Amino acid sequence: MKTINIKSLSDASDEPQFRIVEIFKSLQGEGYNTGMPSVFVRLGRCNLSCEWCDTNYEEFEYKPLSRVLAAVGAFDVRNIILTGGEPSVHPRVEELVAAFKARGYFMCIESNGLARVPVGIDFIAISPKYCYKERYEQAVGFDVDELRIVVDSVAMLSHSIDDFMSWAEAMASKFPAKHRFLSPLELEGQMNILQTIETIGKLNAKGKQRWALSLQTHKLAGIE
Repeated sequence: MKTINIKSLSDASDEPQFRIVEIFKSLQGEGYNTGMPSVFVRLGRCNLSCEWCDTNYEEFEYKPLSRVLAAVGAFDVRNIILTGGEPSVHPRVEELVAAFKARGYFMCIESNGLARVPVGIDFIAISPKYCYKERYEQAVGFDVDELRIVVDSVAMLSHSIDDFMSWAEAMASKFPAKHRFLSPLELEGQMNILQTIETIGKLNAKGKQRWALSLQTHKLAGIE
């Protein structure tokens, strides 16, 4: 693992630059770590373009590593969540993770799973996207801490619920996880919660893997 020492950089041009959408302190609102105080480091750009994505990942500012570290260090929280966009494909993200780890942070990442996550991550949350299911046929799986799949009702218009369930089970096999969740799709202020919990019940009745419900509780609580 490479450790970056800002003071040792003799030329500012050598310092890694990162596409930062935003850095903020909040509570993790989804999945197994719901409620965990965290600093969210949202990186720009993504290798997918989901119709229902609620993140402006193309609006970002390049910031040097020293400024990113200073921004995160201003908060009294030791948990960091790298999110996006898609953080795993960000140039030199390994150096960002290494710098945080050298300062003793607990590192989480939220990724779509199409690329390997950087070394040094303590908690890996993968969210494969059903609307890109063909791309996941060629994806290389790996062990993760959390698998979180959105019940994509838009993509299901051209497929069946049985197809979605089979795909979700395939993702659970490709990305062996300690915790598995389904989340409702939110589109134009509406969520398909009934469809989501029905799907959870059907998956659990099959008995291959155990699934639970994950909601974006931060939105329900009115926090970022």
